Amino acid sequence: MSGEGHIEFYLHIRVLISLVLGLGLTRLLTGISKLIQHPDRQKIYPTHLIWVAILILTIMNFWWWEFALIRLNWNFALFAFVLLYAFLFFLLASLLFPEDMTDYSGFEDYFLSRRRWFFGLLGLTLVADFIDTAVKGGPYLEALGIEYMVRIPVAIILCVTAAVIENRRFQLAFALLYLAYTISWIVRVYWQVN
Repeated sequence: MSGEGHIEFYLHIRVLISLVLGLGLTRLLTGISKLIQHPDRQKIYPTHLIWVAILILTIMNFWWWEFALIRLNWNFALFAFVLLYAFLFFLLASLLFPEDMTDYSGFEDYFLSRRRWFFGLLGLTLVADFIDTAVKGGPYLEALGIEYMVRIPVAIILCVTAAVIENRRFQLAFALLYLAYTISWIVRVYWQVN
């Protein structure tokens, strides 16, 4: 498929991806709104809020940079992969703001009890990111440089570590480090679509 038909096909695919990502953002923003509306209903956990900020930034970055997929020749496998990648963001958002918190004393208790799921899914997004980058082609992967090739396995190792270690200081330090690096990466690499 080429030309105008290719663009229309990509736009068709992008609509569904946008809906899934939009649901994830809606979940996060609704969760934040409920915290503002009812600040005493659930005990707030700063580490949890940092991950909320990270996920909002990551979804925005994903949505922003998936525009580069317009250049690809699409097939069902690629469509299914990118859609599953977007599903991971929705699942992460749902884990950060669950439907019901009655079994937990607050977000700290909830987050720490669900950290294996959260960091497992976050690790899967990193694997998906690498596959997504590879699909965009060798020149694209090379343009990201050695930092990208180091960043993915290091982040996966840290996710596995965070899934295992409950220590609150470690959890906070990891969240702050991940946030700082995410902001740095977006500003340095993805600030403008080329």
